[in-house]
Amino acid sequence: MNILLINHYAGSTRHGMEFRPFYMAREWVRLGHRVQIVAASYSHVRARQPDLEGSVLDENVEGVDYRWYATPTYQGNGVGRVRNMLSFVRSLWCSAEQLARDFKPDVVIASSTYPMDIWPAKRIARLAKCKLVFEVHDLWPLSPMELGGMSRWHPFIVLVQRAEDDAYRLADCVVSMLPKAKEYMMSRGMNPTKFHYVPNGIDTAEWEQASDLPDAVSELVEQVKQRCKPVVGYAGTHGLANALDTLLDAAKALPEAAEFILVGNGPERERLLERITREAISNVLLLPAIPKASIPQFLRAIDIAYIGLLPEPLFRFGISPNKLMDYMMAGVPIVMAIKAGNDPVTEADCGLTVLPGDADAVRDAILKLAAMSKTERAAMGERGKQLVLAEQTYPVLAKRFLDAIGATGHAV
Repeated sequence: MNILLINHYAGSTRHGMEFRPFYMAREWVRLGHRVQIVAASYSHVRARQPDLEGSVLDENVEGVDYRWYATPTYQGNGVGRVRNMLSFVRSLWCSAEQLARDFKPDVVIASSTYPMDIWPAKRIARLAKCKLVFEVHDLWPLSPMELGGMSRWHPFIVLVQRAEDDAYRLADCVVSMLPKAKEYMMSRGMNPTKFHYVPNGIDTAEWEQASDLPDAVSELVEQVKQRCKPVVGYAGTHGLANALDTLLDAAKALPEAAEFILVGNGPERERLLERITREAISNVLLLPAIPKASIPQFLRAIDIAYIGLLPEPLFRFGISPNKLMDYMMAGVPIVMAIKAGNDPVTEADCGLTVLPGDADAVRDAILKLAAMSKTERAAMGERGKQLVLAEQTYPVLAKRFLDAIGATGHAV
């Protein structure tokens, strides 16, 4: 089968985030399918952008073909980013005949976070007489409305709403990373038989081939562990949405009971460092970001992992954070301070879930886990790991995605 995957922000092991399109595509190639990823030349989430000299670049990454279309750079979420989106959508539309003719797709997947790529994707699918799939990462325009405060009557929101409604109507299959979004999608016109849930997952090879921690980081982690207290860890972006102040509040209340190590960079890191110094929070160590390949070793060195998010109504549709999958794969018990439509930690019985923003509840959860024996904590963490290995590795998810495509009728 020829699979054309449109994802504006697609990355790879060569380019950095976003990884899901690459992991899915690589598994499909291993299963004998031919995959063409089409992406924009510039994305704010990539560590490295492709090297374009003209308007188009074709390259191959570990057996996966990429076609990059030149798009303007931007900063932030303003007009520049919208111009970048529209440039990519226009390039796709203008290239539809060529993509349909040269690649001859059996399925076209529109998967760019924002839904406007459904229009050129539909055109390509119609020309190729093939299936059309809409993959939903986040709910747009709800995300910019509820998280960004944009009016439903803003011209950009009106455009996005039209695209989302068209996507649910035109697609033969809707694959969602959000487990509780079905009813919302139905309210926007989706036939319920189109809905399929395929969450984020884990690349087990990255764990089998994990790199050691950088020497300086390893020494600092060992110094903390030598204090013979349970170590609570966090690995990821230091942003306002990650609710790290709640973790610091809990740490401040536990000076003799636990040590805390936070690894990563982000817009809030300097402020958090200043707060730790100002308030003399002696049991918290902030370390800079480490290579992605070293994250497994860091998570294996801690005793309890923390993940938190600010309370947002948007989470009623469910969550599927990569960080949570990493924590579960590490076999470490988790304190999750998130209120969402789903609760992976409770479902797997691999930790404790508390309300977001409640430092006392986070403190009590840490104390409860710290009071367990190492054997009990290991058993709890192992339950999370076994669930991930059974249900959320990319070989499993890639087949699940293909099953979703095969479960739909062939309508164009």
